[in-house]
Amino acid sequence: MGGVDKALLTLGGETLIACAISRAKPQVSELIVNANGDPARFAQFGLPVIADRVGGFQGPLAGVLAGLDWIRENRPSAKWLATFACDCPFFPTTMTGDLQAAAERENAEVAVSQSGERHHPVFALWNKSLAVSSESVLTDQGSRKMDDFIARFRNVRVRFPSDPVDPFFNINSPNDLAHAESLLALTRPSLKGG
Repeated sequence: MGGVDKALLTLGGETLIACAISRAKPQVSELIVNANGDPARFAQFGLPVIADRVGGFQGPLAGVLAGLDWIRENRPSAKWLATFACDCPFFPTTMTGDLQAAAERENAEVAVSQSGERHHPVFALWNKSLAVSSESVLTDQGSRKMDDFIARFRNVRVRFPSDPVDPFFNINSPNDLAHAESLLALTRPSLKGG
């Protein structure tokens, strides 16, 4: 996107992060934002903003690990961390419940979303008890690949319908953003909650 902060791009008159918050918040008991840079740009949402604990923009795994580190330190009674990305504005509003049900049924430590033949490891549920930290994975092991990380644990994939719109459609370019605008007509009744 040419260096633009994707979270602050607008779709249907709302920023992508506002869309993500409206879809994610009903699915969790508490919501935090993982973002590097100035956290003040998200102040209007009134949510805690945490940065990656290991510098160098290590990718989405750094955000997942920062979230796990945060809930262990701040919410010891929590069992799961649900993760979402703000550049996929149509993710399912039932995602967390569906992932948790599958994880518990399969005794999995990680549950990952899937649509069609593609899995989406950023849209996942992570057991807080995973014996990892940002430093142990990113610094000590030098691992950054989500798939390699997930493969270390008992995991399950949960398939979500991709008709009429792939719920994990990802906005990575101006053309994607324009296409997402055209998809709003198909998703508008469910964009805010269904």
